Amino acid sequence: QVQLVESGGGLVQPGGSLRLSCTVTGNIVSINTMGWYRQAPGKQSDVVASTTGGNTNYAASVKGRFAISRDNAKNTVYLQMNSLKPEDTAVYYCNAVGRYGDYTQLTSFSSWGQGTQVTVSS
Repeated sequence: QVQLVESGGGLVQPGGSLRLSCTVTGNIVSINTMGWYRQAPGKQSDVVASTTGGNTNYAASVKGRFAISRDNAKNTVYLQMNSLKPEDTAVYYCNAVGRYGDYTQLTSFSSWGQGTQVTVSS
């Protein structure tokens, strides 16, 4: 069983910063890709940032303001969000793709966190 636990959301003023964390638990063997998505009210979910191996990708709207990083030893991915804008308000979800199990059986997974609310407002 694989679970993703997110933390770090909240209310912040425009121009402020927040740091989101997402830890993957379970019998994790490897994690290939970790990423952050967001969904604003009435809008579809969009990818914010992702990291695979040593490569990172960002949505154009957050490039230069957000930074994704991961601690492989802790199976944790972070999203540092700076210069936040009201349009960044959304529920943020983390996603991880990898394999879990043991030496007898490996199973692929693509799992999601429960979501954390980020509100940017004065």
